[in-house]
Order: sequence, then C-alpha cells, then structure tokens
Amino acid sequence: MRTLKNQNILVTGGAGFIGSHLVDRLILENCNSITIVDNFFLGNLQNISDASQNFKSLEIIRMDSSDLSGMQDLISYRNIDTVFNLSVVPLPTSLEYPAHTITTNILSVTNLCELARKGAFENLVHSSSSEAYGSAEYVPMDEKHPLNAITPYASSKAAGDKILETYLHTFEINGRIVRPFNTVGPRQNAGSYAGIIPIVVNRIKEGKEILINGDGSQTRDFIFVKDSVDVMIKVLKCEQAKGRSINIASGKEISIKELIYRILNILSLENYPILYGPPRPGDVQRHLADVSLCEELLGIKPAPLSDEALSKTLDWYFASND
Repeated sequence: MRTLKNQNILVTGGAGFIGSHLVDRLILENCNSITIVDNFFLGNLQNISDASQNFKSLEIIRMDSSDLSGMQDLISYRNIDTVFNLSVVPLPTSLEYPAHTITTNILSVTNLCELARKGAFENLVHSSSSEAYGSAEYVPMDEKHPLNAITPYASSKAAGDKILETYLHTFEINGRIVRPFNTVGPRQNAGSYAGIIPIVVNRIKEGKEILINGDGSQTRDFIFVKDSVDVMIKVLKCEQAKGRSINIASGKEISIKELIYRILNILSLENYPILYGPPRPGDVQRHLADVSLCEELLGIKPAPLSDEALSKTLDWYFASND
C-alpha cells in the first residue's frame, strides 16, 4: 500500500456530493495540499466549508475540467502528484442536454489522460459509474460486464472508461477506474437533477405525494458515501489496482419501492401517499454488483445501506434549507 502523506492532491468536482466527502477523507491522509477544481454547476461551497476550516492548504478553483490549457497550467503551478477525477455532468441533465453532457464528460477524462501521458502528474483515479453497464445482463455484475449504456450520460462514462483504458495500454499511464454504484448520503444535490432520496424528502417537505417512476421494482445497489470514498482512497494506495476497473458497491440490491418504504418507516410515515407514473427515459431495470475484486485487492467489502446510514442522510436533508 502506497501513502498519500505529503502528496499534492487534485480533486475535480471536489465541491460536489461525493467529491466533498472525498476531500474530507483525504484530509486524514496528511496530504501536503489539496486543490479542488469545480465549475459549481452542482457543486456547493457549503459542502466544503468544514474542509476549508480544517485544512489550511486547501485551494478552491472555479474552473471546468474540460478546459485543457487551464488544467495544464493549474497542475503545473500546484505541482500535483495525484488526481481524483469526479467532475461530471449528471444523468438527469443528459436527458435535457445530451450533447453538452457527452462532450464535457469525455473531454474531462481525455484531458487528464493526455496530461498524465505528458508526465504532468503521476497518479489518476477516474470515477466512472455503474450506469455505464446499462441494465444487468447477468447478476451479480462484475467488471467484465458489457458496457451497454442506454442514456447519453451513461454513454459518456463508458466512452471515458474506454479512452482511459487506451491510455493505460498504449502509453502506460498510472491510472485506475472506479465504478461506484448508487451512492447516497448527506450533501447529494437536492435541487434540479436531484437523486432519489432528496427527491423523496422534498416531496414530503412540500406535502406532496411521492412519485415512483415505473412500478418501483427496478433495483439499485446502494452504498453510503463515506464507504464509497474510503474505497477510492484504498484503490489509489493499492499497487495491484493499477490499470484495473473496480466496482464500488455493497453487493446487495434494493428495489426503489423497498427503499421508499424504508424511508417512510424511519420517518414514521408508513401511510404516506405514493403515486406511480411512467418510467423515466433510459432507466435501468436491475443493478447488483459483484464486489469480489474489491475484496480480493483491497480486503474490504462495503456494508449494505443500513437504516443508521439512511437515518443520518434523512436527518441532513430535513435540517438543510437548500
């Protein structure tokens, strides 16, 4: 296992949901400096307010990671050793602005691959998505599952993975791909393009019926955000993970309907009204990860989403004014 001590770290998308939790976790690694690049499309300064106070060598740069010259200048100026690439235009946005989503997401990872090829920094951890797999052809879904993307967002993530793989094999850059499944926790965007838990909380706050797209039988492999970022850091530290793609998940599937019932049970709102609407365009039907490679390389298996983690998440949303 390598160490991050005294390294200069760059986190793209570091003011976002997962990115900000990763920054919090990186502070514990005794890094020399942490730089956040974020265009603040979904990122929020409140997400990194604690990190700013707790770590004086934190710099926040408002920039889009698809800007090659800007990224090159920044990486050189900050003497970056390691990049965690979490910048992304998310899935719901891709249904409204598909060309923008595809172009931005592909450029972001391509730029970092090119800078790594030129020796601008040493290590790259690229965050992909389970959406790149599409709906499960078999379960559990291992890293060899076909990349059958069915949304513009998913296609951009699958393309980014393939681009990185070509740089790994052709130019032997030091890179790793992580594929988080459905990550949940505090700070997930609760406004436009929100995830399922903040959507449910917002409906309850507004006194509106909860809307389920489709019949609710579609499944996801949910993982708590703190577990997800722990795995990301271990992937970087593990020499055997170099050049690999690794699922980040719990290995347990939960239907959307079951998740909503669990939320309502925790809130003592068992009889809250639920409506069913048409399926969301491009919605995958089933996701269940094979996490045996994570266990083999890293010696860990993240826990399934617990009621305790779900309660912490709900408490954060109900306390938030956003």
